[in-house]
Amino acid sequence: MRLIQNMGTIAEYPQAGSATGADGISGRPRLIKIAVVGASGVGKTALVVRFLTKRFIGDYERNAGNLYSRQIEIDGEMFAIQVQDTPGIQIHRHSLDCNEQLNRCIRWADAVVIVFSITDYKSYELLGHFHQHIRQLHPGNRVPVVVIANKTDLLHIKEVEPQHGLQLASMLGCTFYEVSVSENYKEVFNAFHSLCKDVCKQQITSTPEKRRTSLIPRPKSPNMQDLKRRFKQALSAKVRTVTSV
Repeated sequence: MRLIQNMGTIAEYPQAGSATGADGISGRPRLIKIAVVGASGVGKTALVVRFLTKRFIGDYERNAGNLYSRQIEIDGEMFAIQVQDTPGIQIHRHSLDCNEQLNRCIRWADAVVIVFSITDYKSYELLGHFHQHIRQLHPGNRVPVVVIANKTDLLHIKEVEPQHGLQLASMLGCTFYEVSVSENYKEVFNAFHSLCKDVCKQQITSTPEKRRTSLIPRPKSPNMQDLKRRFKQALSAKVRTVTSV
């Protein structure tokens, strides 16, 4: 694999000759789209880059909403993962101040990661608002959501107890992970890997219906049936003529 970085967007492409799992139609890996949301300063961009590159970079410019992509293997199959980083959101008049760009990102996603920092209680308070907004944009509760508590290495300035994040995530029906983006890559990878597996399970459950639909034979063209009928009539007439001679 080789990483190409250009204008803040990181893309990973397979080297020549490397094997990739196919989607069975186009020959390309199956696509999984993930949106990462949260308050400002919780480490969303650092989290995404850590997952994609295994590297930790402490300082970032203000997030403009970059789209990152790479290929990873899940249970022996290669997937193309796209991760949409989003600008930090604040509460405005007891509701999220979400613009249409963020709404499009959430609607676009197959799964959503909600990030908060244990050093910022206000970011923790946004969890319920984010979850409610996601469910409004994805009615039917069909989009997997993971809650990630970041900066667990900064226990000396924590404002949120670990069990509080776990309890709230359980109430919301979300998987919960505690990570230190700066110190541990494995925790970050496990969170995204688990989310991708949840998306795969959901896609698999919807596949049988698509397969049944694809097995229904298409109706034959009326024009083709008419041509066949005329061809048989012509052959029958020819046979009768030869027999009478």
